[in-house]
Amino acid sequence: MKIISLLLGVMGVSACSSGSANFAKLETVQNVDLNKYAGDWYEIARIDHWFQKGCVNSMATYSVRDDGEIDVINKCKVGSADGKIKEANGRAWIADQTSNSKLKVQFPLSGIKLPFLAGDYWIIELDEDYQFVMVGEEKREYLWILSRGKILPDETLKALVAKAKKADFPVDKLVYQGF
Repeated sequence: MKIISLLLGVMGVSACSSGSANFAKLETVQNVDLNKYAGDWYEIARIDHWFQKGCVNSMATYSVRDDGEIDVINKCKVGSADGKIKEANGRAWIADQTSNSKLKVQFPLSGIKLPFLAGDYWIIELDEDYQFVMVGEEKREYLWILSRGKILPDETLKALVAKAKKADFPVDKLVYQGF
């Protein structure tokens, strides 16, 4: 079973970490203050994948570590708002030292950091007050819209979805969360 999990993890992460020539260059934000970015984020919408199947009320917590890396805790309820809590603990590190807008994220197996298994986490839109963010990657297979609050104003959400569509993300695949 561990081997199957490892293989699925390798396939899933490698799918989101390799670049693609089929799309225009994906622009990221110019600067991210990781200390401001740290804290709790509620998932408003996502492109669904195997590792989040059945997840509702998803949220992520980011904490900057003393070594400059970031601890990542993803939580959700499985199946319904009353479902069992599912938690994944990972680690992120800066891939673009100039802007801090490109990170690598890994959910280590047995606590072992394996950079070649890390996925891309590109911050492509960020509110100046760090109240909402849109995260994606170059192949446009992964997309998350996150907010500091459980609700994002409709006009803000619509603008983010429009920007994602313009950047060639398959927004028709978005799964919207409700808390």
